[in-house]
Amino acid sequence: MPESSKKDPHVKPLNARARSANLTRESVLKAAIKVFAKYGLNGGSIEKISSAAKSHDRMIYYYFGNKEGLFVAVLEEIYRRFNEAEAKIIIDKNDPVGSLKRLIEFIVHYYHDHPEFVTILNSENLHRGKHVSKLKLPTQYSSKAINVFYDILIAGQTSGVFRQDVQARDLYMMVASMGYFYQSNRFTLSTFLGEKLDQVETFESWEKFVMQAVLRTVSTKKEP
Repeated sequence: MPESSKKDPHVKPLNARARSANLTRESVLKAAIKVFAKYGLNGGSIEKISSAAKSHDRMIYYYFGNKEGLFVAVLEEIYRRFNEAEAKIIIDKNDPVGSLKRLIEFIVHYYHDHPEFVTILNSENLHRGKHVSKLKLPTQYSSKAINVFYDILIAGQTSGVFRQDVQARDLYMMVASMGYFYQSNRFTLSTFLGEKLDQVETFESWEKFVMQAVLRTVSTKKEP
């Protein structure tokens, strides 16, 4: 029997009731992400969420306590998804430049491909981080992201291709801010700049610029 098919004897299988409860909770959470992304915390009512989840208001109160409790769970979930996706990036310590390029591409594309991540964080920032501070371990979400930068940066500094005076936190914030700003302000910027930032060519041009800007920042090589 292959290893993947063996069951852990210490893990008890969920009964039908427990499976149903998990599915209901997940359904409410997925619906809440869509509703909060569209209407924000203030506009995302319990009624809208229960309707989108094809559930009942009482189930939301049962699993999450209230709307704020649900919003905290949503923040936890969107950060979990980000970290889970980031963990799939192949980090090769023998190729720190290539690894950094893959990480930059991932972050820029993640913001672009997951607008719900950006809009929910926008809503939370309007509330001055009130709910994210209620996460069980709030720093674990950012630390995981920064640690990926740290591992790549150390590899590059050890091999001499990256500057010694660059910190992983600053590098993370540089890439995140450039990717986030483009997505969160694309509508107003499209009007002010007179070009559609949602166009594929425009986004690809910005991605290339971010890549070059970051690599120039960390590289020990001087531009001719």
